[in-house]
Amino acid sequence: MSWADRISPAVKAIPPSGIRRFFDIVAEMKGVISLGVGEPDFITPWHIRESCVYGLQRGYTAYTSNYGLLELREEIARVTQKDCGVTYDPRKEILVTVGVSEALDLAMRAILSPGDEVLVPEPCYVSYKACVTLAGGVPVPVPTHIENEFRVTVDQLERLVTPRTKALLIGYPNNPTGAILTRSELAAIAAFAAKHDLIVISDEIYANLTYEGAHTCFSSLPGMRDRTILLNGFSKAYAMTGWRIGYAMSNPDFIGAMTKIHQFTMLCAPITAQVAAIEALRHGESNMQKMVSEYNCRRRLMLEGFREIGLECFEPKGAFYIFPSIAKTGLTSLEFAEQLLMAEKVALVPGDAFGESGQGYVRCSYASSAANLSEALERIGRFVKKLG
Repeated sequence: MSWADRISPAVKAIPPSGIRRFFDIVAEMKGVISLGVGEPDFITPWHIRESCVYGLQRGYTAYTSNYGLLELREEIARVTQKDCGVTYDPRKEILVTVGVSEALDLAMRAILSPGDEVLVPEPCYVSYKACVTLAGGVPVPVPTHIENEFRVTVDQLERLVTPRTKALLIGYPNNPTGAILTRSELAAIAAFAAKHDLIVISDEIYANLTYEGAHTCFSSLPGMRDRTILLNGFSKAYAMTGWRIGYAMSNPDFIGAMTKIHQFTMLCAPITAQVAAIEALRHGESNMQKMVSEYNCRRRLMLEGFREIGLECFEPKGAFYIFPSIAKTGLTSLEFAEQLLMAEKVALVPGDAFGESGQGYVRCSYASSAANLSEALERIGRFVKKLG
């Protein structure tokens, strides 16, 4: 008897994360510059950490409501209204989750029935298709390309929508490409969603890391508030990855269904992280803006560096990733990443870890110091030159 035969077919069908594979290799090597994992190199600002310490001193160690601390949900509602112009009832339309990853998983399990299709523009975050599959759905990749700055279009979506399509999952600013969508482009997608009566799951974890123009919250578009499950969190903009704190916002039916799953699996997000998140929303904007300004400088450094090396590179407009083409080297994404790691000790993620349309690219995170990035560019340039 093989115990592997007892594993769920859905789990077997999901490949391991391409990001974590390289992260595990890097952890065992010395002298590696890692541009692989999308984690800020900044430490969570002290005033946020201090609020957690103070909360522990005051005895904040208990469970919270399944929905999360009402005080935090009220702050989320306030900031969303201020920044996006969308109003949510903090008592029944906001759910605090253990990171945005849990929110995504809950959204899929709450809305999908076996065989339901979800349109997923690619390249995309590695968890998107996996969460659809684990919920019994069928992810339908929608390839995007550098010629259109990795922006998904309505024409592409129309070619792939079927009577089985139930939802559209988008994430802009995009991980891994750094692409953004303009308000007019999002409005066209909103009209498409309404035409086909689709639910839209909009992952906006990188919303505050938008470098050109203003970010448009999808649920702020006409008719989209109740049709959209809006996901966001604190990991990226506030350098709070390890706190594992995110949230979802939508109509009471969707949030109620997600909370029902949440209460039987996770119960609630950690109270200490929720206390810290309150402080981040109330007093964290200035520190956030400083970090975003630094990311913007690094973005320009990386863009210029890759172009000097001779690798075609789309200019990222958001998040903290750059997605250069390595097609001219004649190597696959995996071959390039593996050979670079062994030859020059620079860790990147193969582009096809984010979907087939990522083949021929690599993802580099510039959430690292300028000194590290400059050294990495020098090593990459040396490697590419040796390839001829």
